[in-house]
Amino acid sequence: QVQLVESGGGLVQPGGSLRLSCAVSGSISSINAMGWYRQAPGKQRELVATITSGGSGDYADSVKGRFTISGDNTKNTVYLQMNSLKPEDTAVYYCNVKGSDHDRRLLNYWGRGTQVTVSS
Repeated sequence: QVQLVESGGGLVQPGGSLRLSCAVSGSISSINAMGWYRQAPGKQRELVATITSGGSGDYADSVKGRFTISGDNTKNTVYLQMNSLKPEDTAVYYCNVKGSDHDRRLLNYWGRGTQVTVSS
């Protein structure tokens, strides 16, 4: 089994900042990519940002210039620094990891989600 532990969500005023963290542990021998997705009430889950094991990042247009994804390969942890937050960023944020186990079976796991609320 693979476990993802997310932290860092909360309530913040518009224009504020939050930093999300996601630590991966368990039966995963190789991580190919990690990322953050979000789901607002009544909407589908959408990509926020992803990062490969080589450090290449990709972002949704709606967060470019405001959010930064980074990773620590030694800790199997991915971070999402969110600045200049807007009310429309309010959602449950989910961590995702893609990789493989010792038998090279492909793995795709999700965290339980952390709530981010941007409101005055």
